[in-house]
Amino acid sequence: MENLLPLLSTDFMGKPAWVWLVFVGIVVALLAFDLGVLHKDDREIGVRESLLLSAGYISVALVFGAWVWWYLGAQSGMDYYTGFMIEKSLSMDNVFVIALVFTFFAIPRQYQHRVLFWGILGVIVLRAVMIALGATLVSQFSWVLYLFGAFLIVTGVKMWLIADHVPDIANNPLLKFLRRHLRATDGLRGNAFWVRETDPATGKLERYVTPLFLALVLVEFVDLIFAVDSVPAIFAITTDPFIVYTSNIFAILGLRALYFALAAMIHRFKYLKYALALVLVFIGSKIFLVGIVGKIPAVISLSVTLGLIAGGVLVSLWKTRERTPGPKIA
Repeated sequence: MENLLPLLSTDFMGKPAWVWLVFVGIVVALLAFDLGVLHKDDREIGVRESLLLSAGYISVALVFGAWVWWYLGAQSGMDYYTGFMIEKSLSMDNVFVIALVFTFFAIPRQYQHRVLFWGILGVIVLRAVMIALGATLVSQFSWVLYLFGAFLIVTGVKMWLIADHVPDIANNPLLKFLRRHLRATDGLRGNAFWVRETDPATGKLERYVTPLFLALVLVEFVDLIFAVDSVPAIFAITTDPFIVYTSNIFAILGLRALYFALAAMIHRFKYLKYALALVLVFIGSKIFLVGIVGKIPAVISLSVTLGLIAGGVLVSLWKTRERTPGPKIA
């Protein structure tokens, strides 16, 4: 035990190792409870269950933020909550794309949670790599933050201009690559990602991927694309890797739970993308404003972000109040 204490106190990316272990332990416990208890069998998740599960994830994230506030101070606490809100807001945009992926592959709702669950494991690793790389670059080259800021402004403007664009899943380059280089079944094989079947051409037993696996890869790809926006956005708030990573992961965990409720009414949030575009422009502009007006307090960043997102949601709900429901997600 005496040999273990110094190890737990070892500094890892600016924080004691035990602090990181506490966070990892919470995430592992949540995922184990989700898969091993709540969803050990494939079944359709209803809107009510989705909202309750999401509320649970958000509650854990808020409590963790309160602990960060208490242990690391008010500034870290505000940065965590701001990062959590920004990541949660930006991640809502990929719900629409994920819904398109599931519809394209005709993935039944009973198997969608399986794809989302295994997808989140990939996200946890991917975000860790991207955030570690970003933190290293920022610590070595402070001017990288200005590149992040410029990228966010450009991305925000682009998002505003193509807000009505619908991704073409069938012509996605990654999907075309996978279909050229992998044997794929012509339909689902239950909840399997890959199976062994006889090749009609050779008569030999070969490994085939299923549409469920292709959907999983595309969902991971969607997360990668959106991470390119969200990771620089949180670095514009704080450069503390612990705050950046924990706020990112907690926001994504909760969004996966909320997916089934959001997917059912995604057509009601048509104007949310415009609000998200403004959030990106605002966060990116903050970096350049530091030299003019000084560092903008985290409470202002959080307030502006909340105001823009709330405005986008309210305008969307008002504008679409009399329209017929959108197509049902598979």
